[in-house]
Amino acid sequence: MKRILPPLLFGLIGAAILVALGTWQLQRLDWKRGILSEIETTISGPAQPLPTLISPAEQKYQPVELTGTIADDALFVLVSAKRIGAGWRVISPFTTTEGRTLLLDRGFIPVAQKAAPARPEPVTITGNLHWPDDRNSSTPDNDVAKNTWFARDINQMSEVLKTEPLLVIARSMTPPDPGLTLMPVDTAGIPNDHMQYAITWFSLAVVWLLMTGAFLWRRSKED
Repeated sequence: MKRILPPLLFGLIGAAILVALGTWQLQRLDWKRGILSEIETTISGPAQPLPTLISPAEQKYQPVELTGTIADDALFVLVSAKRIGAGWRVISPFTTTEGRTLLLDRGFIPVAQKAAPARPEPVTITGNLHWPDDRNSSTPDNDVAKNTWFARDINQMSEVLKTEPLLVIARSMTPPDPGLTLMPVDTAGIPNDHMQYAITWFSLAVVWLLMTGAFLWRRSKED
C-alpha cells in the first residue's frame, strides 16, 4: 500500500488540477458569451450622434446614421473574404451634411478591381464606429506610396485622407454603392475558444487517470 499511495495521490492531484482548469475555461466561456452578447446588442442598437469627444473604449461599435457625400480619394486595405477570396476594403473620406469629414469603410471589392468612384450625390449611411485591431507582429507596414494597406491604422489613414480620426464601417447605404459588397462589423472575428480549451483540459484529465491506473496496475503485478 505504501508503494501505491504516492503515485495514486500524484495521479489524483494531477487529474484534479486538470479538471479545475477545464472548469475555469467553462466559466470563461460563459463570461465571453456575455461579452459577445453585449457587443451584438450594441452593434444592432439605435443610431446615436457622432461623438465630438473621441473615446474608443466607450464608443467602439456605436451605431450611427449619417447623410453626406463620398469623396474621390480612397485607400485600399488587402483582405480575404470567405467564399470570395482576396480583395480590398475600400476606405474613403465621407463628409456629413454637418460638415464633418471622417473615414468610411465602404466594403469589399475583388483584388483585380482597385478602384472606387466618388459619390457626389447625397448618400445615407447606417453603420458602426470601430477601432479595428488589424495589426500583429507579422503584419507588413502599409505601403502608402502604392496605396496598399495591410491594416486599418486609423490615425495614419486620417492623416493621408485629411479626415477626423473616426472610422465608420457601413452596414447599409442608400442608394447602394455599385460594385462593393458591404462588410459590416460583427462578432465573428472575436475569438471564443474556451470550449475547445475546456475539452482539452478534461481530456488530459482522463488520460492522466488512465495512465495512473495503468501504472498502478503494473506495480500491483510486480508485487
